[in-house]
Amino acid sequence: MWAYTVGFTVLPHVGGFLGWFLNRKEIPAWYEKLKKPSWCPSRRVFPVAWTVLYTGMGYASYLVWNDLGGCSSKAIVPLGLYGAQLVLNWAWPPLFFGARNLNMALVDILCLDGLAVGTLCSWYRINRVAALLLLPYLGWLAMATCLTIRIWRDNPEHKPGKSD
Repeated sequence: MWAYTVGFTVLPHVGGFLGWFLNRKEIPAWYEKLKKPSWCPSRRVFPVAWTVLYTGMGYASYLVWNDLGGCSSKAIVPLGLYGAQLVLNWAWPPLFFGARNLNMALVDILCLDGLAVGTLCSWYRINRVAALLLLPYLGWLAMATCLTIRIWRDNPEHKPGKSD
């Protein structure tokens, strides 16, 4: 059973790592030049935060999967919501950093917020610990959404997509 625990816990890291790896050159080349609010976290905070958040959400997904008896019909909605929000989570870096498309990145993160809240609500009825493990993620998403909105608003020249 430990292999499932590890697999579910590691899964979110895969997309997060790929998003970072594919877009890592865009951070100093483009992101640093954007106007950002004074409360924007340091670049060094992001990998630490995402490691903790991905680990928590991955383990939480294992708890839900385990409590529902694996891939049963009861797991379709709660794990489907989780999977959908994870895909949008993984899509944000390529949209923001890779395509430099602030409009699409903003749409992505707003949809992600809704799916993440839906995931937490559906998990709460199944496993409260799993739902509570998502709370730091939702807090970070709130900050990331506000940051995306501010960058979108304060950098109108970058909205249509790649301009550099």
